[in-house]
Amino acid sequence: MAGDEPVTSPDQRRPMNHKLARVGGIVTIVILLLLALDRNKGGYVETYFLLGTALTIALIIVGDWLLRKNGLKSD
Repeated sequence: MAGDEPVTSPDQRRPMNHKLARVGGIVTIVILLLLALDRNKGGYVETYFLLGTALTIALIIVGDWLLRKNGLKSD
């Protein structure tokens, strides 16, 4: 650690752009849903995994949006 570098905790650093993160999450959901539509597979395990992952990302985005809307999360 440099001598003149300020000491900060991780919560004091500014995170990346939240709108960009939401757009990236939505693009990822769309890609996962398109992959789930691929019927070149024998079973449904892959489809369930892709749909579950897309649903999890969607729930995270909605939860983050609700927390920010209600003022419970600032950064």
